[in-house]
Amino acid sequence: MPQSRTNLNPKPKHDSPYLVSLLLRYSTFAAAILLCLSGLLLMNGWLVFLGGIGVALGVYDLLQSKHAILKNYPVAGHIRYVLEDFRPEIRQYFLEDDKAQVPFARQQRALVYQRAKNVSDTNAFGTLDNLYTHGKEWFLQSAVSQPLENKDFRIIVGGERCKQPHDMSVFNISAMSFGSLSANAIMALNQGAKMGGFTHDTGEGAISPYHRKFGGDLIWELGTGYFGCRDEFGNFDPQLFAEKAVDPQVKMIEIKLSQGAKPGQGGVLPAEKITQEIAETRHVPMGKDCVSPSSHSAFSTPLELVDFWQQLRDLSGGKPVGFKLCIGQPWQFMAIVKAMIEKDNYPDFIVIDGSEGGTGAAPVEFMDNVGMPMVDGFLLVHNTLVGAGIRDKIKLGVSGKIVSGFDIARMIALGADWCNSARGFMFAVGCIQSRSCHTNTCPVGVATQDPYRQKALDVPSKAERVANFHKNTLKSLASIVGAVGLQHPSQLQPYHIARRLDDGQIKLLSKFYYFADEGALLDVSARADVFNQMWVMASADSFLSNNEALIAYNKDSRNKGKEPSPSTEHGLGSFAVITDDGRLIGNVNNTVRDIPEIDD
Repeated sequence: MPQSRTNLNPKPKHDSPYLVSLLLRYSTFAAAILLCLSGLLLMNGWLVFLGGIGVALGVYDLLQSKHAILKNYPVAGHIRYVLEDFRPEIRQYFLEDDKAQVPFARQQRALVYQRAKNVSDTNAFGTLDNLYTHGKEWFLQSAVSQPLENKDFRIIVGGERCKQPHDMSVFNISAMSFGSLSANAIMALNQGAKMGGFTHDTGEGAISPYHRKFGGDLIWELGTGYFGCRDEFGNFDPQLFAEKAVDPQVKMIEIKLSQGAKPGQGGVLPAEKITQEIAETRHVPMGKDCVSPSSHSAFSTPLELVDFWQQLRDLSGGKPVGFKLCIGQPWQFMAIVKAMIEKDNYPDFIVIDGSEGGTGAAPVEFMDNVGMPMVDGFLLVHNTLVGAGIRDKIKLGVSGKIVSGFDIARMIALGADWCNSARGFMFAVGCIQSRSCHTNTCPVGVATQDPYRQKALDVPSKAERVANFHKNTLKSLASIVGAVGLQHPSQLQPYHIARRLDDGQIKLLSKFYYFADEGALLDVSARADVFNQMWVMASADSFLSNNEALIAYNKDSRNKGKEPSPSTEHGLGSFAVITDDGRLIGNVNNTVRDIPEIDD
């Protein structure tokens, strides 16, 4: 063990340790001085120039008092800052493992790039995955697997009150605002969506001229700032909304309750990224940070939220209206469900955003420690709707690090109707994961408002890559569906996927995750008692929890000698898939989903 660790007063190794240390600290500065002097003696202008820069830098470092490392190590201390600035690139290109997800693995990014460029995405010499590690999942292929001719999988979104249902792909562009993304990036995404026949979510930054230029299908997202349809005080303006919502390009309306990267905080577009175009698009002033409040002003209770989405449905001419959220306190979502049932008015869709999402900037504590991850949030929503007996009335979308056919197939197998991707499509338009989205210095012109930087993003070629990525990802999805022996992703079930546990055991996802029984919450008989407890806490009149109802429920449960049921490892349910007029019933995740007609 080194002496410095065992002896509090070690003897110096040199007779003059301070002098040696001093020489080492100032050696680079001294070298710059010698270089400058050599240039003067040799009459070499380049040596004088380079040495002079070093000397001037060293003098500045000695005189300044802000950075201790520069004062102690003049000139040489700058090497540290240079290396620190390039650390992400050095790690990403030279040191990072192909499977290390920070936040997306090199292999994931390469897959998107290959599919976007329409080049081969096959690899050789076997998988890089450890197939025996815990958490590994795989689909169980069928002995009657078959290639599928149809690879453009679609669903219809629109409930009983909807007059203009939307026919959409099962894979779409997730919410990213103009302002967060550049004009060229928005145009490339929308033109790609138009070419590929899928849907582009505007994000909460309103509908910009760049969303409209190529006419791709839009989901208009309304956040807490009501950008594009707000009055001078930031409140919702029904007239402005109606004028824009009736546009044929707008296919659906999405109320954003919260988002994955920073749920419960709202959002901020820094003043330096606000251009005149952004200000006009969002109806906000120039020179100030554009702030999205943490909560809505148009409603304050679950019942009022129901009224709000019906108002949007009426103002838009009967288009599908839903909401997006990252699940936080579960009883608050259940309160919304109770309000739906009480008013007999249901959203046409719900999008569950996972806390692993996030294309822009967010505080580290929020990114790492606030909000529910996508799978957990989705299963809570899905099971609540099943337990309330209304799952068949509402379509469910999910978003959160979805970039491959397997990602889509897995979530649809768990019960989702479609999937969204944000960063996947950012990669498709050229994002290199520099993680500088919040600095306005994006090196590839994707997440910046710098007019010179975004010129580097060629819209026609990037739009083609967006369409290619979508097409080839659905092709991959079709391969998985065909390998399982099915015809459409909606037929996938949790028992088609196996998962390895920590102890090496293998379980089907139908046994690994909890799936509620149809209508179980209505009589508070869910097998997972935590669902019963959260259900009784929920109230349609308020987002606050009803703790008195929970206390009464627990007291009643004890009096009956009721033991809480485990929330995981429930039975496989019925493997039988029964059809009734083209609809799946009796499947393990209790989902009733339309299956497109398939030609023999």
